[in-house]
Formats: sequence, C-alpha cells, structure tokens
Amino acid sequence: MMSLTNRVAIVTGGGSGIGLGVASALAREGCRVVIAGRDPAKLERAAAEATQAGGNGAVLARVCDVTDREALADLVAWTQAHAGPPEIVVNSAGINVTRRSMAELAPADFDRLVAVNLTGLFNVLQAVLPGMRARRDGLIVSIASIAGRRALPLAGPGYCASKFGAAGLAGTVGIEERAHGIRVSSIHPGEVDTPILEQRPEPVPAERRAVMVHPEDIAACVVMLAKLPAHVIVPELVITPTYQSFA
Repeated sequence: MMSLTNRVAIVTGGGSGIGLGVASALAREGCRVVIAGRDPAKLERAAAEATQAGGNGAVLARVCDVTDREALADLVAWTQAHAGPPEIVVNSAGINVTRRSMAELAPADFDRLVAVNLTGLFNVLQAVLPGMRARRDGLIVSIASIAGRRALPLAGPGYCASKFGAAGLAGTVGIEERAHGIRVSSIHPGEVDTPILEQRPEPVPAERRAVMVHPEDIAACVVMLAKLPAHVIVPELVITPTYQSFA
C-alpha cells in the first residue's frame, strides 16, 4: 500500500459530515488537506477539528462553492500555492431538500439539486483535471449514493436524478482519463448518519442513526482507495448499513 505522507488533497463539502470525516482520516495519514465549503465559520471549526483529530497532517480551509467555476479555479490555484498541486480530490459536496416527492418538488429545488450534486461534480473535474493530466497522476473520488444506482423514493426523484447523473459522469470521465494516469472512483453509500438527515421529511430516530454508515466508515474507504498502487483502480464501491438492501 502506498504512503500518503505529504500528499496534497482537496475535499469539497469538508465542513461537516462525510467530507469532514474524510479530511480527518487523510490528515491522520499525513496528507496536507484543504477543505472547501460555503460557510467560513464552519470551515474554520472543521479545519481545527480535523487537524486535532489527524495529528500527522495539516488541514487548511478555503471558502468555495462548487457551483462557482471561478471560485473552484481559485481553490486549485490557492491549494497549489499553500500546500502543493492537488493529487487527491474528494468531491463530498451534496444536498437534498425536504419537500422531495415529485408531487412536492419545486422546480427551483430541482435545479439546485442538479447544480450542486451533478454540475458541481463537473465543475470540480474541470478544475482539477488539467493539472493532473500535466503530471500524469491523480485520484478523484466522488461521494455518490446508492440513490444514484437504484431508484429510492426515500431520497426523492430530484436527488436520485442528480446522483444517477453524477455516477454516469464520474464513470465516463474515469474511462477517458485512465490513459493520463488519472483514476476516478465513485463511492455509493447507503444511509449515512450526517447532517443531511435533518432534511428528511420525517425525523430520524437516534437508534436508527446509530446503526447507519458513519462518516469514518466512508473515510476508511477513501484512504484505502488512495493507498492503492497507481496501476489499479476501484471504479465503484458500494457501502451500506447491514440492514439496508442493495438488490
């Protein structure tokens, strides 16, 4: 397995949930990590928490919205200047909405789901791929969802559509970019105990949250992918709670 010491990583959506868990795990492995998100106060708290949890690596924060292409270009340039060229990029930015059934889903909410969950991934890829191509090296991990592999009414049609699109985008780009030494993987979690659960139409009981996948479980998957040698790739990885079917 490859060492991650001094490798440079960007984690979008790094202010909480899966992104924060991934940033902390990469820092523990010795990575220099830049977390990105929209809320500067949350990011600073997350960077301090991840640095303390990590110990070995450094965690920096940079405000960036994945729907803003100019901001993403600035994020990549800032990372290169302050940490080095990004070698590992984890796209963990994602949203859902409360009124999510087709009968309730507002057109503006559908547009926002696609803008963040699908177009946001495209924007991240477009921002980081040129540098990776030039270096002929890089790993991009898209935090997707089993709602992008199976129709799940609980997630809602807008979320499912955006995640199905993200899975197709990551998969196709991964095939294209292998010739340039770039690996693209999608992780498809089932139910995860993160703040996005607060957007559920019905509150989620604590006993159910306790047995869900946790951010550190997904973080362990990201670390495993990053440690694999450059000649192998895991295009897709599904991780679910033991109670949740993936049939």
